[in-house]
Amino acid sequence: QVQLEESGGGLVQAGGSLRLSCAVSGRTASSDTVGWFRQAPGKEREFVAAITGSGGSTDYADSVKGRFTISGDNAKSTVYLQMNSLKPEDTAVYYCVACVSVSFCRRALFDSWGQGTQVTVSS
Repeated sequence: QVQLEESGGGLVQAGGSLRLSCAVSGRTASSDTVGWFRQAPGKEREFVAAITGSGGSTDYADSVKGRFTISGDNAKSTVYLQMNSLKPEDTAVYYCVACVSVSFCRRALFDSWGQGTQVTVSS
């Protein structure tokens, strides 16, 4: 199965930027898509973005579209989430997930997931 490890979280002021990384290892044949979810205390898990292994297809939640960019570096087996113009409402634990497809990621149908990285945005 796919193993995922997130990094890059931290504390940032509103309007600032962070770049999250997801290191991917293990078998990926049936989990070609990697995505990001986030969850704040007391709130439901929320889809953020997803990308196919080829990078040919991406998907974003409306709340982050235009501010966040998901990308992949196959040579490094790493998926990134560039987060710009951060808002306090972006504060959450961000999780990297592996899915069969973008649609599966959006539906929270995960094959694997990471341990999460905390993102805190101060106002």
